[in-house]
Amino acid sequence: MTCYFVIVGHNDNPLFELDVKDTGKLDDKRQMAQFVAHASLDLVDEAKWETSNLFLKSVDRFNELSVAGFVTASHMRFLLVYDGPKAQENMKNFFMDMYDAFVKALLNPFYVPNTPIASSNFRKKAQTIAKKYL
Repeated sequence: MTCYFVIVGHNDNPLFELDVKDTGKLDDKRQMAQFVAHASLDLVDEAKWETSNLFLKSVDRFNELSVAGFVTASHMRFLLVYDGPKAQENMKNFFMDMYDAFVKALLNPFYVPNTPIASSNFRKKAQTIAKKYL
């Protein structure tokens, strides 16, 4: 089962990656999820101008993998690559809680905007949120 979450910055750079079903190794499924997430960025950029909602639902599909998107007020992109059925309400709640945690991370005076988030507290919070909703 694949469930991969990534926060993408303004320059299409990954700021944070989380393999929700972490096996401890970089396998083909994770590499495919990264590829699908990167390939769907253009579709997310198109979809964000078509709606006023932050949650974009399912924006792309590749074989058995689907991509759900969320765009923040500052146009940072949150992507969730998953296979199998997922409840839309759970994904929306996951993205909203991750957005809340992301804003709190941005408020840290030592964080430089648009750089990778290296905080272990943020990673733990993200794993807790993922276990709760995914």
